Amino acid sequence: MSATPVERVTPAIDTLGRASAPAAEGARAAPAGFRPLLGLLTAFWLYVALSNVMYANSMQASLSVQNIHNVFAPWDARIIQHLLLYPLFILSMRGALRTGWQPLWRALPLQLLCALGFAVLASPALVFGEYLTGMAHGDSMMHDSMHKEWGSWSAFVTHEVPIWLASITGFLVTYGFGLALVTGFAFYQRLRDSQLRTAALERALTQAHLAALRMQLSPHTLFNLLHTIRGQITWDPPAAQAMVVQLGDLLRRLLSAGERDFSRLADELQFVTAYLELQQKRFADRLTIHVPLREHMARAWVPSLILQPLVENAVLHGLAGHEGPVSVRVEAYVSGERLVLRVLNTIAPGRAAGLPGIGLANVRERLEVQFGTAASFSAGSADDNLWLAEIHMPLLRDGPGAPRPESSARS
Repeated sequence: MSATPVERVTPAIDTLGRASAPAAEGARAAPAGFRPLLGLLTAFWLYVALSNVMYANSMQASLSVQNIHNVFAPWDARIIQHLLLYPLFILSMRGALRTGWQPLWRALPLQLLCALGFAVLASPALVFGEYLTGMAHGDSMMHDSMHKEWGSWSAFVTHEVPIWLASITGFLVTYGFGLALVTGFAFYQRLRDSQLRTAALERALTQAHLAALRMQLSPHTLFNLLHTIRGQITWDPPAAQAMVVQLGDLLRRLLSAGERDFSRLADELQFVTAYLELQQKRFADRLTIHVPLREHMARAWVPSLILQPLVENAVLHGLAGHEGPVSVRVEAYVSGERLVLRVLNTIAPGRAAGLPGIGLANVRERLEVQFGTAASFSAGSADDNLWLAEIHMPLLRDGPGAPRPESSARS
């Protein structure tokens, strides 16, 4: 059973609501997806470790030429230092991201605490690395020297505290660069997710908008057709019964077309033909119709029900204001990569154009929503007794959101 217009628009509106929920939640939640950040931080820490080792080795080599030894820790001790600091660095960065920067008066002390907690342990980690490498190399003299220096408080304050402060300063700078890097990448992630949510909201809004336009078209078409049959009931009941059967078939086509954004041009012309034949039965002595044959049409796709308001308008305004014959002609042709749709109808000579109705307004609005500036629509008097409605749109050989013409033909 075909869905009603209200049922067709409801999923789009629900999608719009569901799409807006993550946006609100994302504004409150902490940055998600730490795994990409973990890879980025690991690469950064490898760079820091290699640069520190290479700098210390080059400086020690320069000092060794001057017969100054053991100023910088050996390379293997520095490797151990950075291995020990790596998990602390990751945990500090994760804590910094969870803390955020709002409100600043509360977040700033916590951020500084994370940075200092990391930087303060850098020098002890290096000492522990030297201890492990000394144990591995069997360097007992270095162990005795370390015990002697750390055993004397004055020696510790004189020699170790300045080195410790220098280490804290250096690793605070390193931590700051890492925090800036990970914060910038997290901001990029949030910006990308926000753009994706915005695109999803725009798509949902467009679907709801188009569904609402089709809801307006269907009752408008039904009213005109029922008015046509009403005029036949009194004068020709058998003809009215036949028209009711035709109307049922037309409504089935109307509901089917209303569920899709795009239809084949040939199907659209067949729908228009059925509608015009119903009108011709009522005005057999006045109305003449000309619609191109389906087999003569290019295999193109058009917005569903895009011609229906134009032929309704042609019949309604063509017959108004005079008692003479009326001709309605539908034309469709391809010009380069553009498709041109035209509906022409004769009008009473000298009859002034009325205000545009809901049908013409819907045509213009649907073209704007689906094609933007790539499509155009005009309606007005071509001469004293001819009205022309004309659509220029891109030639769609495969309808967006619709099955391929080949597969539809096989089914």
